[in-house]
Amino acid sequence: MRFAVAGVTGVGKTTLARRISERTGIPHTELDGLYHGPGWVPREQFVADVQELVAGDSWVTEWGYSAARPLIAARAELLVWLDLPWRVSFGRVVRRTIRRRREREVLWNGNIEGPLWRFFVDHDHIVRWSIRTRRKMPPLIATVRAAHPELPIVRLRTSAEVDAWLETLPTR
Repeated sequence: MRFAVAGVTGVGKTTLARRISERTGIPHTELDGLYHGPGWVPREQFVADVQELVAGDSWVTEWGYSAARPLIAARAELLVWLDLPWRVSFGRVVRRTIRRRREREVLWNGNIEGPLWRFFVDHDHIVRWSIRTRRKMPPLIATVRAAHPELPIVRLRTSAEVDAWLETLPTR
């Protein structure tokens, strides 16, 4: 099975992808880990890495990045759309960003979240990004539906729906 998990920044795509992987035994590849190189510089081999990932027989990954979305959608067997309320995703991204910065959590390829004051000066700060892009998912989902009408899309609107849906998946 090949799963893609869609949603806005902070909604829990990676968390759900990990949970799917843990439940089913299907390997999860975190898309951010393929995208971000040292110093937050996008990796040149990102698209090639995504092509290699989606060529596999079974995988779970996030449906993100404009260069990767068409590749992932073309091979996915199920797209899970986390469509939780924006207040939920925004709260999660703020808490996650503060925790990562406070704990100096090492992310992909040695990166750590920048100082929190960067929110005020960096147009692409993750929290500002989440505000700016909070309405992007419905049009993207409509586009993938038009391009891949055979691709089933499961839309989950609450955490309870997410938990209940996960229970329907086979265990390893």
